[in-house]
Amino acid sequence: MATIQTTYAGKLRTEIRHTASGQTVNTDAPLDNHGEGKYISPTDIFTASYASCIFTIMGIAAATHGFSIDGMSAETTKVMADNPRRVAKITVVITMPPNNYSSRERRIIEAVPGNCPVGHSLHPDIEKEVTFRF
Repeated sequence: MATIQTTYAGKLRTEIRHTASGQTVNTDAPLDNHGEGKYISPTDIFTASYASCIFTIMGIAAATHGFSIDGMSAETTKVMADNPRRVAKITVVITMPPNNYSSRERRIIEAVPGNCPVGHSLHPDIEKEVTFRF
């Protein structure tokens, strides 16, 4: 069975359905590429998946080592390039909740972006910049 089913809804919009859960996400082309920007764009989902992957792996690492990262947040920014139009850079700024992390816990947290499957799957030409705010 397919993991995702995507339907073109017209007007540069799609509906993406996760087959296991039935949850849906709608996309729209961005304002700078003929869309109305009414929904998240496919390239926004692409960059958000990188941050979500980092968070998932961080959650696994934190649970394994017995500390909490609950409440952390991220601001993700993409930079587009032309010829061909593509994502050239993804910047992720992660704000950690106040938790008096030990130096060992900080090392574990800061190592995660280099071990994220989405990050490993990104083309090497895409610049990735991840910073932490403790």
